[in-house]
This record gives sequence, C-alpha cells and structure tokens, in this order.
Amino acid sequence: MKKVVLAFSGGLDTSFCCIYLSKDLGLEVHSVVVNTGGFSDEELKAIEQRAYDLGVKSHSAIDETEDYYQDTIKYLIFGNVLKNATYPLSVSAERVCQATAIANYANKIGAECVAHGSTGAGNDQVRFDMIFNTLIPGVEIITPIRDLKLSREDEISYLAKHGVEINAEKAKYSINKGLWGTSVGGAETLTSNQYLPETAWPTQVSSTEPQRITIDFVKGEPVGLNGQEIGAVKVIQQLQEIAQPYGIGRDIHVGDTIIGIKGRVGFEAAGPLILIKAHHTLEKHTLTKWQLSWKDQIAGFYGNYMHEGQMHDPVMRDIEAFLASSQQTVTGRVIVELHPYRFVIIGVESEHDLMSNKFGSYGEMNKGYTGDDVKGFAKIFGNQTIIWHKVNEK
Repeated sequence: MKKVVLAFSGGLDTSFCCIYLSKDLGLEVHSVVVNTGGFSDEELKAIEQRAYDLGVKSHSAIDETEDYYQDTIKYLIFGNVLKNATYPLSVSAERVCQATAIANYANKIGAECVAHGSTGAGNDQVRFDMIFNTLIPGVEIITPIRDLKLSREDEISYLAKHGVEINAEKAKYSINKGLWGTSVGGAETLTSNQYLPETAWPTQVSSTEPQRITIDFVKGEPVGLNGQEIGAVKVIQQLQEIAQPYGIGRDIHVGDTIIGIKGRVGFEAAGPLILIKAHHTLEKHTLTKWQLSWKDQIAGFYGNYMHEGQMHDPVMRDIEAFLASSQQTVTGRVIVELHPYRFVIIGVESEHDLMSNKFGSYGEMNKGYTGDDVKGFAKIFGNQTIIWHKVNEK
C-alpha cells in the first residue's frame, strides 16, 4: 500500500481528504500538522485525536516555530518587508515554511505521495505544489478538493456517508494564526468597499492607557523586550500579548494573487508591525544612505518572491546574505509608546548612531568641514546640471 503524507489541519477540507485518500484511493494516510506558532498544546491534541478518529495510519505534529523565525521571519525584519507597504506577509511566509516541513517529512518516511486540501482559487495551491515539485520531485501530488471541484456541501455529504459528522455551520470569519500575525477573512473582505467590524478581530481592545516599551536589537535581530533579553521568538510573542489588546496592527491588505486576481484579507499583526517600524527607525540612524536605498529595492523583491512561494530559488540565499551583511551595525534600543489603535516610535539609543554630535549637529555648524568647503562642493556636485542648462539656454 502506498504512503501519502497529508498536510492536515483538522478542518472540513483535510477531514474529507483523510477519508477520500484511504477509502477511495486505497492509500496509507500519514497526517502532519506543522505548528508555526499558531497552535496551543490543547489545539494540537484535538487535531491529533481528530486525525486518528478519521483513520490515519499515523499523525505527527512538527514544531517549526524557531526554524520559521530563523529561516524566514528574520529576513523579513532585516528587510522591513511590508507587501504593498501594508502587509507583513503573515500567511505567505507561514505557508512556505509549512510546505517545506511537509516535503521533508514525506522524504523522511519514504512516502510515494503527498496531499493538501487547497482549492483551485488561491495562492496556497501554487506555493505547496511548487515547493513539493522542487524538494520531492518524484513524489505524486494529490489535491482532492481542487481536482474534484467540490463544494462545501459535497464534502459534508460525503463525510456523513462514511459516518463522520461535522459541524455544517461555517464560521462567519476564517482565522489563521501564526507567529508572524493572524489573518481574518469574511464577507467584508470579499468586497472592495467594506471594512471588518470590531467583533471580527480575534483580539478585542482592552488596553487604553498609554504604555512605553523598549525593544533591544543586536545586528538587526530583536533580542530583548523592556530590558529583558529573551530571544527573538519570545520577543515577538510577548510583544503581541502586550500590543494586540490596544487594537494595534489591524488592517486590510489588497494584493495580487499568484494566479492573477485581486484579493483582500484582514490581518491582526501588532508585533510584526511594531518590530518592522522600530527596526527601520534604528536602521535610519545606523546605516548609510545607499545601504538604506539598496536594501529597500532588494527587500521588496525578496518579499514578493517569498509571497509567490519561490523561497527555494538560490537568489533568495544571495539576498539573505546581503541583508545579513547590512545588519552589522544595527544594534541598539528603540523606545515605543503604545496607544489605542496606534503606536509612536519615540527614538533610539545606539553606539552606532550616525547622528553622533562628535561630527556636529544638524542645522548647526558642522565640525568636519567649513562653509567654504561646502561652497566648492556645491559647484562641483551640480556641475553637469549647470553645463546642461548653459548649453541648452534659449
């Protein structure tokens, strides 16, 4: 009997896949859930029980939270990546990590097939297929929901025939939670002119008093919060716990899907947005003009290519090397003030701050050159433009 590794979440689509793969296709199903910081222990236990109730041969929970940070999130911070100047790639980055972990697991157990529950409408089908084709090229990819073009009602009816009862009431909002933010989809995000109501957000606003916090970065990585050195993953998690109840980090992203259609998704990502803005502020104090300029261009490409699932193209390793190199002086403390629905970057403290008063103060007399030096520099710096205007005078 052939083995199939199924990317499993315990929802309707992957529950259908469990039964269909074993009963209709006669495969030995090995389900896998990949935790990228979005599942509690209780939720993982419930998913495991669900898998065995559906008759899988084995079930595994792979914790990829630390690898998710090291392989992906770290570079999104280094690059200050916000797709379309808005979205921290919460789900895009997570899917790349999950697909990679599932491919590695399929290879580990010698599976002949791998399956996922994506439909034919979104980005995930492309990300999963492409990564599987790259990392496990000889393994057959099976996508029952997409291939059979099933409706939700078809799936529920099929499961009922096999003695599997499932709650037919669809949640009003679909929630996907991970270390780098939570996505929120609902009726409003299927329109172009409606915003999600207050009740749709996973975290309700309960903090109203302003609060100052500090974030410590070492070579671009967030390692400390409020003076406590706790490591990057814990900084992200604890920052979320502190800032999310302020209603910070809520927005709706409008973007282009890989298959060429526009889409909207709500997201709640207080930690990522604060970290990216804090990191960027520290960079503006510690990097040169052209470091910042080239980083912006390269990081934009990196974010878009990651969004499209191309994380295993070697160009991504080249860009990561550049981004890591750029972070050698990005060390210091950033002071942030939290308010309901917004935050303010107060300033930074860093021994690498290029605003050092050793060289003068902006708007005042500088110590490294004289006014006469500037007069000569201005003539030379604008020389070609001056020549153009003289040559082309009417």
